[in-house]
Amino acid sequence: MELNEYQLRTRGTATYDNSGIPGGGLTYAILALAGEVGELANKWKKQLRAGTQTEPQREVLADELGDCFWYVGAVAHELGFTLEEVAQQNLEKLKQRYAEKKAVG
Repeated sequence: MELNEYQLRTRGTATYDNSGIPGGGLTYAILALAGEVGELANKWKKQLRAGTQTEPQREVLADELGDCFWYVGAVAHELGFTLEEVAQQNLEKLKQRYAEKKAVG
């Protein structure tokens, strides 16, 4: 599945009401993304704290990661970008950063 197809398909599951939120859907999506990242970190923390988990519970973490990805798509949508545009911009930034580091080093 392509990133833009995923983003488009997730829009059909977006049910948040942003009418009463300052900043609307963008605020909601960013705060929800932060919450989902926190849930991902918390699941991993609990595995580490238990001390019995030598390998990550991959399915549990993947489930939380999927929720994070959903909100990344929502934030991109609220900003007027597709996921592929955001990914391309990120790769271009990293390529330039790597080239600059290489030139200096």
